[in-house]
Amino acid sequence: HTHTHTHTHTRARASALPKIFRMTKKGKLDEALFKGATINTPSMICVEDYLDALQWADSIGGLPGLIARSQANLAEVATAVDKYPWLNFLAKDEASRSSTSVCLTVDMEAGKLKEMIAWLEAEDVAYDIGAYRDAPDGLRIWCGATVDSADVALLMDWLEFAYEKFSK
Repeated sequence: HTHTHTHTHTRARASALPKIFRMTKKGKLDEALFKGATINTPSMICVEDYLDALQWADSIGGLPGLIARSQANLAEVATAVDKYPWLNFLAKDEASRSSTSVCLTVDMEAGKLKEMIAWLEAEDVAYDIGAYRDAPDGLRIWCGATVDSADVALLMDWLEFAYEKFSK
């Protein structure tokens, strides 16, 4: 009786990880996983997602369409930087600015800026827009092709409101 119980318990633990996520076969590392074997439903879902993304990209004009969307987003940010004296591009040289991961500085004390960023997240306005840990204090805004420029424009309005609220 004890032997059966131990066996059942061991077996239950071994199968706690769903089969599709296991990296072993018969107690050994399944090397086929590292040679491109498609073994599970999640990997097929990833392929389908990628095909959907490529179809969408094609529908908006392919690479030129994707670039145009990103540049339109950067233009919305540039308009705000020109409008607000407290908002600046981290990259002073226009040629070195990214049109996807747009980094900005804000003329505001670091603690207040962190509060402002947390408030924007709490208000469901923007998520994860604080500068990278190793970068100067500021904002990092994703302006890639998957973002609509109308949404970037709305974010710039929110930034103005938030700046007024937190810079006092």
